[in-house]
Amino acid sequence: MADQALGQARPQQINLLKVLGPVHVWALGVGIVLVGEFMGWNYAVGKGGALGCLIAMWVIGLLYTCVAMIDSEITSTVAAAGGQYAQAKHTIGPLMAFNVGLYLVFAYTMLEAADVQVVGFLVQIGATDLLGTAPVHWEPWVVLSLAILALLNYRGVFMTLTVNFWITFVAFLSIVVLFIGVKPWNPGEILQHKDLLTDLPYGWLGVIAALHFAIWFYLGIEGTCQAAEEVRSPGRALPLGTITGIITLLIAAALTWYVAVGLLPWEYVGWDLELAPLYDVAKISGSKFLHIFLFIGTLFSAIASANGCINDAARAWFSMGRDRYLPAWFAAVHPTYRTPFRSILFLIPIGIIFALYVPLAQIITFSILSGLLNYTFMPINMWSFRNKWPLGTIKRGFEHPFHPLPAIILLLLCIATFFAIYLGYGNQLLAMMLFYIVASLWFVFFRYRFVRRGDQFTMPWPRPRGY
Repeated sequence: MADQALGQARPQQINLLKVLGPVHVWALGVGIVLVGEFMGWNYAVGKGGALGCLIAMWVIGLLYTCVAMIDSEITSTVAAAGGQYAQAKHTIGPLMAFNVGLYLVFAYTMLEAADVQVVGFLVQIGATDLLGTAPVHWEPWVVLSLAILALLNYRGVFMTLTVNFWITFVAFLSIVVLFIGVKPWNPGEILQHKDLLTDLPYGWLGVIAALHFAIWFYLGIEGTCQAAEEVRSPGRALPLGTITGIITLLIAAALTWYVAVGLLPWEYVGWDLELAPLYDVAKISGSKFLHIFLFIGTLFSAIASANGCINDAARAWFSMGRDRYLPAWFAAVHPTYRTPFRSILFLIPIGIIFALYVPLAQIITFSILSGLLNYTFMPINMWSFRNKWPLGTIKRGFEHPFHPLPAIILLLLCIATFFAIYLGYGNQLLAMMLFYIVASLWFVFFRYRFVRRGDQFTMPWPRPRGY
């Protein structure tokens, strides 16, 4: 009833500001993901060994290249907050859109929780390593970092993503500096690949299992779509920011793997309790400068990722509230800062709870599962989009080549990765699927009656082919 009453007396709508350019899109996508080069990816080494992780890294890199190509076309055309959620409501329908919105929110919120958990543990480790003090409690740093980032997001998207650009740049630079510091041009002096690299310890099944955590190298690049409504030129900024972002991540992933497995045994890199492999590499490199710089880079990468995740999760939640898939209360835009402030503040406690009480590997798995469900939707979305509005019928900001090959490759790789997750985390996979089924039933029977179908279609397109 409250939703209906609000709809009858709707005030003048306050919109989000269009203030972002390609560099902010890059900072959002890479900023969210780059933490995966500092932590989390190493669990793939534990599944398949160093070479198994390398193979999985490039296979999943292909998956995300397909994601970037598909997203660049559809999002530059459907330029609305919510990213893949906004795409789903235009191309497929309400139930799919509701589920995709949930995939996005949970993927980003779980990634945010993993990030700040790493921040807390890293401060605890750094206090001992660099300052020689007694170990500090990590929990207050989790709450403090999320509170500061929530305030930054509350105050405005331009400032948020400008900060993200600079701290992401420093984090990426630390990877490059570490790579140069271990003298890759002189094998054997520091790097010991000849002695440390082994064959596949668990065979090709281990390589398949490694696909699960190899996703962590790239998870979140699709978050560039969440900025669609706030960029000045979607047709230019979104494809440019997304494509350069995935190229940046492919380079960073290769450098990360090469350095880590050249100085640490694969059994140690893939150890469940190994938090930050690159930081450990810097510690044993013998360089105090690298030790300090990689501490800063690892910390900055986690902060940048959490910052971008707050931005993206709030945009998806805000968009669902605006379309009444959720209570319209979440659709409020701050009159001064022009941010979805209620959505930002609502999701922060959820991230804190998971960060404080759930182990890192499980949080990562929850994020990966939600992200993978979103990627599985994308080939279906791409086929539907091209079939309903073929090339030439509507103006596209970008047309990705080779269709339908990227969609086919993406779907096949998603199926393989689901199998990989089932091998190690079958119970979590089944629990997440059950959660989304229950959420879908809630939407169909209790929430759908508030949705105004006509208000969802904001794009000035002709009637789809076949309708």
